[in-house]
Amino acid sequence: MKREAFKMKLIGDVAKEYQRRHAEIWPELVNLLRDAGISDYAIYFDATTNELFAVQKVSSEAGAADLGAEEIVQKWWSYMADIMETNPDDSPVCIPLKEVFYLA
Repeated sequence: MKREAFKMKLIGDVAKEYQRRHAEIWPELVNLLRDAGISDYAIYFDATTNELFAVQKVSSEAGAADLGAEEIVQKWWSYMADIMETNPDDSPVCIPLKEVFYLA
C-alpha cells in the first residue's frame, strides 16, 4: 500500500464552510473512494497559509486524482470550486508532496 500526500488551497475565509461540506460528504463519493482502494484519507488545514494538506493510503495503482472522469467526482469538484483554487475543469489545484521521512 502506498501513501500519497498533496496540498491544496482555499480562497478566503472559508475554512468552516470547507469543513461543513466535508462533514456532509456524499455517501456515493465515499463509496467510490473506498472502491478505488483509498483509505486513511485525512485533510488538515493550515490557517496561516490557507492551505490544505491531504494524506491518503492507496491500495491500487490509481489514486484520488485518477477518479476525475467519474461523474460524482466532477459534481463534487463543481460543488467545491467556489471556495478552492481550481483548474479550468473545476478540479482542485493539487500539488503532490514527496515523502522525505516515515516512521512505521
